[in-house]
Amino acid sequence: MIDTLSPTPSPAATAGALLRRPRLGFLGVGWIGLNRLEAVIKAGLAEVAAIADPSPEMTARAIALAPGAATGASLDELLEQDLDGIVVATPSALHAEQARAALARGIAVFCQKPLGRSEAETQEVIWAARRANRRIGVDLSYRHLAGVSRIRDLIATGELGRVYALEMAFHNAYGPDKEWFYRRELSGGGCVIDLGIHLVDLALWMLAFPAVAQVTSRLFVRGEPWLPEMNTVEDYALARLDLSTGATLQLACSWKLPAGQDAIIQATVYGTRGGACVHNVNGSFYEFEACRFRGTSREVLTTGREEWGGAALLDWVRKLGVSAAFDPEIEHLNSVAGALDRIYAANHVPD
Repeated sequence: MIDTLSPTPSPAATAGALLRRPRLGFLGVGWIGLNRLEAVIKAGLAEVAAIADPSPEMTARAIALAPGAATGASLDELLEQDLDGIVVATPSALHAEQARAALARGIAVFCQKPLGRSEAETQEVIWAARRANRRIGVDLSYRHLAGVSRIRDLIATGELGRVYALEMAFHNAYGPDKEWFYRRELSGGGCVIDLGIHLVDLALWMLAFPAVAQVTSRLFVRGEPWLPEMNTVEDYALARLDLSTGATLQLACSWKLPAGQDAIIQATVYGTRGGACVHNVNGSFYEFEACRFRGTSREVLTTGREEWGGAALLDWVRKLGVSAAFDPEIEHLNSVAGALDRIYAANHVPD
């Protein structure tokens, strides 16, 4: 059982009072969960009040960082505590159910992506958050790259003119090391839902979430066409999304690609008055550069190392510290989830 804390609901969770330093519980402290926990501790924005993970080893590593936290092995134990928010970093198949359970207890939720394995599952969680009037966030960290914010501002102010094309890629020379990632019923899909979600989210977010008019795609596994009836998931994907603005997004993503470096991460935007791009440097997951293009000239907007891993969580914590109430902005995530569903549904296999 979790060490004794007050079992009564948090006043902030029940009354919607303003929070100062939220009390957080962490559900799942594997590599990502532990990284996010450490980011919260370093920032000092919240108290790590409780930790739940079925692995004693993972729990021991987490408690070494937060020695005052209560510990347990399950969500049920976590929900008995006096918490303002729960950070969910568990296998994807559990996200929606666990988020709904926390929301039903009046506790705000920050969840690893995807929030749900489909648009329908995502919508159910957002409805639950609206009913509970509780804030929910999702770990879409690449929004918080300095270069991405600069490019979004260029688009919003009209500096790039009318955006008509976006080209985005996320290729990872490695694949997930957990078996559940390769089972669609547990993960929701392969590289599209794992990496492509960032690309679709960035494109729609930068353009203020236009509707997706049409989708075409090709999905592969180990170099062969991927079919939905296969007992595995795609590891390479190409997709084209035609948007209601008239712009077209072309994206590619993959696991275990022989890319000659650890990763290729890039987002390029072309408008009638110029272009802009943010990309990783020399295969790094943490070194990024953003540039503005005018014809053949290039202006560097941002460059350097960015510790983006905890950025989305810290943004959510800051907002939670002001209000635990539902933020309707999260409803845009339905558009992202719907686009991913359509990428899978549009998969074209040549005769």
